[in-house]
Amino acid sequence: MNKVIMDRMPATPDVNQERLEQLRALIPDLFANDGALNPDELKRLIDPDLAPESERFEFRWFGKANAKRNAFTPTLASLEYDQERSVNPELASGNAIIEGENLEVLKCLLAAYRNRIKCIYIDPPYNTGNDFVYSDSWDQDRKTYWEHVGITEKSIKVDTNTKADGRFHSNWLNMMYPRLLLARQLLRDDGVIFISIDDNELHHLRKLCDEVFGPEFFVAQFTWNCRQFTDARSLRHLSTDHEYVLCYARSEDFAFRGTPRDESKFSNPDNDARGPWMSRSILGLATRDQRPNLHYSIIDPSTGVVFHPPEATGWRYSKERMQQLINNHAILFPGNTDGRPREKKFRSDLGDVFTSFPTIIKDIYTSHGTAEIRDLFGAQIFDFAKPSQLIRSLCEQASSGEDIILDFFAGSGPTGQSIWELNTSDGGNRKFILVQLPEAIPEQSEAHNAGYRKISDITVDRNRRVAARLNEAAATAEAKAQNDLPGFDEAMPSLYRVGFKVFHLAKSRFPRTEFLPDPEKTDEENLEVLDAYIREKEAAFQITFDQEEILQEVLLKNGFMLDVQTESLTEFTDNAVLRAWDSQKEAVVCLDYDLKEQTIAKLKDLEGIFICLEQALNTTKKWNLRAEFGERLVAF
Repeated sequence: MNKVIMDRMPATPDVNQERLEQLRALIPDLFANDGALNPDELKRLIDPDLAPESERFEFRWFGKANAKRNAFTPTLASLEYDQERSVNPELASGNAIIEGENLEVLKCLLAAYRNRIKCIYIDPPYNTGNDFVYSDSWDQDRKTYWEHVGITEKSIKVDTNTKADGRFHSNWLNMMYPRLLLARQLLRDDGVIFISIDDNELHHLRKLCDEVFGPEFFVAQFTWNCRQFTDARSLRHLSTDHEYVLCYARSEDFAFRGTPRDESKFSNPDNDARGPWMSRSILGLATRDQRPNLHYSIIDPSTGVVFHPPEATGWRYSKERMQQLINNHAILFPGNTDGRPREKKFRSDLGDVFTSFPTIIKDIYTSHGTAEIRDLFGAQIFDFAKPSQLIRSLCEQASSGEDIILDFFAGSGPTGQSIWELNTSDGGNRKFILVQLPEAIPEQSEAHNAGYRKISDITVDRNRRVAARLNEAAATAEAKAQNDLPGFDEAMPSLYRVGFKVFHLAKSRFPRTEFLPDPEKTDEENLEVLDAYIREKEAAFQITFDQEEILQEVLLKNGFMLDVQTESLTEFTDNAVLRAWDSQKEAVVCLDYDLKEQTIAKLKDLEGIFICLEQALNTTKKWNLRAEFGERLVAF
C-alpha cells in the first residue's frame, strides 16, 4: 500500500533523467533505438579500448529470439467449422474466413497449406502509437482468450503499444516476425507477398523482410498515392499523400504478369506496309562525358538539315543503329529545325501484348475504400479500409487460375471482394483465406451501434453482402439466357456464384496429457497412477466426443485443406468408414471406438492413408494395419 501511495505523490525533478536527455540531444549516437543509453558506446567515447569491437551487420531488437521461437512452437489449437455463419458453403470451393489469433491460425494451416499459397496480401497495424492487440498470449482457455483480444463481460480491454513505451518498435517487430516466418513457409516456390505499410515502420519492415525472405528476393517497393485530396489538417503544412506496398518473392521463379499495352497509341496514318506504329523520342539519358558515342549529328536525307542532340542526353542509339533506322525510313524528321527527330516504333516489333507494371500506384485512393464500405453497409462502420481495387491490381499481377490468396490481417475483408471481382473479370477460380482476430469494437462506435461486436463480424458480413450481389447478378444473367432477353452476352461474366465457409480458432478436441510421476512413489505405483490417469482422459474424451468436429481437426492436422470433401463408403457395414479427399491427397477414415476385423480385411488395396483412433486398436489390429498401410497408417 505504501508503494502505491508513494507512486502517486508529487515527485521532485529527476535530475539523472534530465542529464540523459541532455546527453541524447547532444550525442544521439550513444543511444539505442529504444532510447536507452548504450554503455558500450559511452565506453568507446572515453577510450576505444574499453569496449572491444564485435560488430557484424545484423538486425537486432529486444525479444527477437523469443519471437522466433513463437513462430516454430507447435500449437495445440484447431479450427472449428461454423456452419451457422457460413454463406453458401456448397459454393465455397476453398474460400474461407477464419476468426482467431492469426499466429495460431497460421500454425493450424501449416500442415495443409505449406508451399501451396500463391499470393499473400496483408495490411498489418501501422504502429502509429495506437492500440493493437497482437501480443501472442493466446490461451487454450476460451474465457482467457476472449478477454485477451478485448472482449470482457463489462468492458473492452486491449494491449497498448504507445510511443512512450521504450520497446515501441520492438513490440511491433516481435508481432510481425513470427507471422512472416510462417508466411514464408506457406508460400509456393513461385509465390509472392505484398505488405501495406506507411513511413513509421517501413525501414524496419524492409530489414525484417530481408532477413525472413532474403534481400535477393526483394521485388519492389510500391509507392501508393493513397490520398485523393491534400490534407489541410497538418500542423507542418505538409500533406502525406502516400503509403507503400512492399513486395518479396519466395524464390526467383516469380514474375509479374504486366499490364496490357495501350493499343490506342498505335495507328497507321501513312499506310506504312509494316503496320500500325507510334511516335517516340530518340533522346537518350547520358551526357557527352558519360557516353561520347551517343553524341553525334544526324542528317535528314530529304532536306539535308543537320540535327544535334542536347548535351545533357545524347541520342538513344549508337551511330550505326541510328543510320539503319534512317535507311529503313523509321526516323521521322520535323519540318523545321525547331523540332526533334522521332522514331516510328511499330506494334509488330513489340511482340508481347503486356508492358511492365509500374511501381507508382495511381488513381486508387483510400476514399474509394471508404466509399465501398458505405455502399455495402449504408454506414461508415469501418475506418481506413483498403480499397479492393488496390488489392485486386496486385493479385491480378501475381495470381491466376486456381491459385490460393491468403490475407491474415483481413480487417473488413476487402481481399475476399477483390478476388471474387477479379475472377468475375478474367474467368479465374482463385480461392481466398481470410484471417481476422475477434477484436472487440468500441461501444460508442458506429459499427457497435449497427450491431457488430467484433471486427471479425464485419469481415464475415462484408463478404456475405458481396456474395449476395454476385449471386444476384448471376441469377439475373441466367434469367436473361433462359428467356432469350437482350443483354445476355454482356452478362456472361456474371455467371459466377460464390460462397465461403467460416471457421474459428478453438482448443483441440483431443485431451492433453500432462502426467508427471511422483518422485515419492515407486515405479510400480507411478505406472498404476498413470494407467488411471489415461483411463480418466479417455473417458472424458468419449463423453465429449463429436465425430464431425474430431474429423475436421484430424483431417486438417494431416494436411487436408479446408475444402476437403467426404463421403461414406457403403461397402463397409461393420464400421462407419469415410473417404476424404481434396485436390492434393485422399484418405480413408474410421473414428469408431471398436475397429472390426471384417473392416480391416476390406481396407486392403485402398488408396491414400488410413486414419483411425488409437483407442480402436489392440496390438494385433495395429500390426495388421501397419503391415498393410506402413507409414500410411495414422492413429490418433
